[in-house]
Amino acid sequence: MIVGTVKEIKNHEYRVGLTPESVHELAAHGHDVLVETGAGEGIGASDADYERAGATLLPTAAEIFARAEMIVKVKEPQKAERAMLRPGQILYTYLHLAPDPEQTRDLIASGATCIAYETVTDSSGGLPLLKPMSQVAGRMSIQAGATALEKAHGGRGVLLGGVPGVLPAKVTVIGGGVVGFNAAQMAAGLGADVTILDRSPEVLEKLGTYFEARAKTRFSNRANLAECVAQADLVIGAVLIPGAAAPKLVSAAMLKTMKKGAVLVDVAIDQGGCFETSRATTHAAPTYVVDGVVHYCVANMPGAVARTSTYALNNVTLPHALRIADLGWKEALRRDPHLLAGLNIWDGKVTYEAVARDLGLEFVPAASALT
Repeated sequence: MIVGTVKEIKNHEYRVGLTPESVHELAAHGHDVLVETGAGEGIGASDADYERAGATLLPTAAEIFARAEMIVKVKEPQKAERAMLRPGQILYTYLHLAPDPEQTRDLIASGATCIAYETVTDSSGGLPLLKPMSQVAGRMSIQAGATALEKAHGGRGVLLGGVPGVLPAKVTVIGGGVVGFNAAQMAAGLGADVTILDRSPEVLEKLGTYFEARAKTRFSNRANLAECVAQADLVIGAVLIPGAAAPKLVSAAMLKTMKKGAVLVDVAIDQGGCFETSRATTHAAPTYVVDGVVHYCVANMPGAVARTSTYALNNVTLPHALRIADLGWKEALRRDPHLLAGLNIWDGKVTYEAVARDLGLEFVPAASALT
């Protein structure tokens, strides 16, 4: 198979779909790998590194899209990239379609076979291709929140861990999954006063056992959520419904109860955000203020630590990329129901139920693509 990867063009996105090591693995399996010139600059991988790994370098993304049978990316294709997709071509990347009707329409029109990292499952019900970026984003959310809390960045001027004789910042983490756990780990490690909210008694029990006295847990209902948000210096939105738009848990009315200069970090922004007042921002302009509350809603947070993120991502995406290239996408998905769960769009049809439901589109079961 001819596999291609291009330089990401989303604002301040420095990750790349394939590392030189991943290229080497694909080439060892007999596949031709096309890499856009300069694609690896953001992770410190030179064109020479890719050539030594067995890649063919091409100067433009257009040439990659024209020749490759499968495109491996990191972020959802931007408008110019979507225009270059063709019927039958495989797109293997993060998509986050539920809050993005324009992208969904373009991918439907392209006729491409679109496999989304974020909905591929595993035998334990987890999302293994989303997990490493959730780990990165969870940890980064505390770094970003701590910076935004600084007075020079519009915050309250509060140090997360405080100092002897001065109370630490109150951090509320909404959601106890991978993002929330990693955010709480970082915040507790810095000495903050951390509270984690979740609706699952099993999750709360695990969190309580792990953190013991270093973090508090509370069941997430409207009253508890409102109380914790009002008291917080920093709120981390870490809610996920696989493939679907995130629920708006923090309302505009709740925002008015918060302290002036408090900070919201919405890690769920890729799926539309879990704060009513959220809108996607970029690393170039990461924050804005509503009712005196600083909002950090960068939609590609892990792109800021591109080398760590790219290698963590390739560790989990490469095995599936190899199977798709070795077997063809239909046979690979037929053999692996967890990879089949990643099929979001095929032959102009939406094959992921949550996306179809949230966007009011017809749903066609993914299994129908295999018959």
